Amino acid sequence: MRVALAAAVRTLPRGAGLAYEPKFDGHRMVVVRSETDVALQARSGRIVTSAFPDLAAAARLLPAGTVLDGEVVVWHGGRTDFALVQRRAAATAARATVLAQTLPASYAAFDVLELAGLDLRGRTYERRRAALVDLLLPLGPPLQPVPMTTDPELAATWYETLPASGIEGLVVKRLDQTYPAGRRGWQKLRHTDVRDAAVVGFTGTPRRPLALVLVLPVGDETPLVSSPLTAALRAELAAVVSARGAAAPAGATVTAIGLGEVPYRPLDPPLTAEVRHTSARHPPPEVLRLRTEL
Repeated sequence: MRVALAAAVRTLPRGAGLAYEPKFDGHRMVVVRSETDVALQARSGRIVTSAFPDLAAAARLLPAGTVLDGEVVVWHGGRTDFALVQRRAAATAARATVLAQTLPASYAAFDVLELAGLDLRGRTYERRRAALVDLLLPLGPPLQPVPMTTDPELAATWYETLPASGIEGLVVKRLDQTYPAGRRGWQKLRHTDVRDAAVVGFTGTPRRPLALVLVLPVGDETPLVSSPLTAALRAELAAVVSARGAAAPAGATVTAIGLGEVPYRPLDPPLTAEVRHTSARHPPPEVLRLRTEL
């Protein structure tokens, strides 16, 4: 199931016919309720049902032939916690059962793609939204429709006040828009200069990576080296590289500020990382986290 994507914008879009939703800080997930069972699919296409038994159990209450698009989040201390979502997603089946009790997941649904076997992707967002609300409100948590407004002033208030709850920003959609599968047909406004960057490689060794080699979403697409990784990010990247098997040799080079040409190990396919950066190449981009669910 190819999901819709969003293009980053720097100011709040305004105008008639727009809908605004909070952008939750979690893992993208498609919920598929078939005639016989439930499958939870990550954005990459990987099936992660065993990691979220609590959501799978809730999804079995959906009508057969239903497909939802949304974000899985974990609330902790009154706000969403991305690190805890990562922990849930990485759990083994046995560990997932325990974590479902101690760190229950919630599903922030923002679209319904199929309902009772009927493909809704060709219908407008306005009609899909109405069907989503009618479907989920009677069921209640942990499957919930995300809030939505067509009032840009209320959306601006959300943008200013919701970060305390871990909300990243806003997603903006046209009311008359069909589901843009595989395309950046939506818009997203984040609170900071955080961007998704392609991770095309890393410096250091597979067991002890030091920095990422990135292609930023703006600029001339020349690879550059990030600032040094934190211990947690080094461990996470090492685990990803280990899971992939043999790492590529350090045959390519990239220019690092103050270091000249530095050898690095390519990653194919690339990963995605959230980085904080400016329009200039100084200082190096700061890596905030890996999007390992992609």
